[in-house]
Amino acid sequence: MSTPDPVRIGIVSVSDRASTGVYEDKGLPALKDWLTRALRNPIEFEARLIPDEQAGISATLIELVNAGCSLVLTTGGTGPALRDVTPEATLAVAHKEMPGFGEQMRQISLRFVPTAILSRQVAVIRDRALILNLPGQPKAIAETLEGLKNADGSQAVPGIFAAVPYCIDLIGGPYLETDDTVCQAFRPKSAVRPARA
Repeated sequence: MSTPDPVRIGIVSVSDRASTGVYEDKGLPALKDWLTRALRNPIEFEARLIPDEQAGISATLIELVNAGCSLVLTTGGTGPALRDVTPEATLAVAHKEMPGFGEQMRQISLRFVPTAILSRQVAVIRDRALILNLPGQPKAIAETLEGLKNADGSQAVPGIFAAVPYCIDLIGGPYLETDDTVCQAFRPKSAVRPARA
């Protein structure tokens, strides 16, 4: 049996202090850990740790898409503070906006904190890549990607990653296969490939 398609994923942590070594970045390890558990595909990560500078963030996103990343995840810089410019930098490189992702991330976070309405995460398509802005905290990253489960393990609130593989199918990217124990991808029956051993 053939193995799942390889995939190149860009992961970007946006932080003035972590990028200058004031404290250890926790965003990139959190993204890498979750994606490695959630996907069955062989993954080549393109990781970047950069400051909160709009032009630099936009340039990094373009660079990662041009390098063949079909999925780019950012963490940090999505609040209302003056230095938080990740959404603006992301929208500046967009060919299409995908507002449902940001809406669902805020719905998940509102289960925990009322200040989730201050989050400004966006999602966009550039060429054949999906770019998602995620929250800055590792726990919130996992919650928004994976969703929330009931005590019996059933899905209480769907995470955003359930929709990512089919979105990437539609824009011409590789076929992402998830580990259902972490995150079950949703595709219409007509888009599902037969399971591989």
